[in-house]
Amino acid sequence: MEPLTNISLTGKTALITGGARRLGAAIAQGLAQAGTNVVIHFNQSEADAVSLADTLGKQGVQAWTVQADLQNEAEVGGLIDKAAAMCASIDFLINNASVFEESSLDTVDEMQLLKNMKINAWAPLILARNFSQVMPAGAIINMLDTKVLGYDREHLAYHLSKRCLNDSTKILATELAPDFRVNAVAPGLVLGPSGKGETYLKDLADTVPLQGYSGPEAVVEAVLFLLRSAFITGQTIYIDGGRHLHGSFYG
Repeated sequence: MEPLTNISLTGKTALITGGARRLGAAIAQGLAQAGTNVVIHFNQSEADAVSLADTLGKQGVQAWTVQADLQNEAEVGGLIDKAAAMCASIDFLINNASVFEESSLDTVDEMQLLKNMKINAWAPLILARNFSQVMPAGAIINMLDTKVLGYDREHLAYHLSKRCLNDSTKILATELAPDFRVNAVAPGLVLGPSGKGETYLKDLADTVPLQGYSGPEAVVEAVLFLLRSAFITGQTIYIDGGRHLHGSFYG
């Protein structure tokens, strides 16, 4: 058996869930710059997805858009086949889509927890399973959150779902090897919540060991690194200035 060597991203195709906006769009742009074709999944952000696909197409790669509600079991179950019918083959799956809503122990209810679990944990698991059944080989990246090693008491349902996805990453890496590699990227202070600008990141910069913050480009570089690295699986890269080192629990 020959040594595993790094993989060229040129000419490959990636499906990115939630790829129309924010980190998903940044990852799509980074992949396109590396020569990777992109299938941009969206639920309600059709205009953003179409605009991004048009922009990427002008950069010399192919780009498609595909709609699916990740709370709908049938739509999740058909997403891989639907995307593959557009581009013939998918090499990479980026499970980026997520819901991020405030909830606490006092306020969380069953419907909110189920919504977070369906979108943030169940959909990535099923998409990864279906991807491995339809394609002969590939790589999967799950987008986590630096707080999976701590606790986010203001987003309890989200936190529980991302913890589930964290465990799923290791399970999938074990179950799908050797044909599929499964890794994760866990961002911290790289992009503020919707509606909050860079001031949000600046105000929290002194809470991390490196006393600063980054931007989406740091996350993109980590994703590209993991996709290229043929001998890495079951790993998580924390793009958080060291915040995950703070300990088991913090607010």
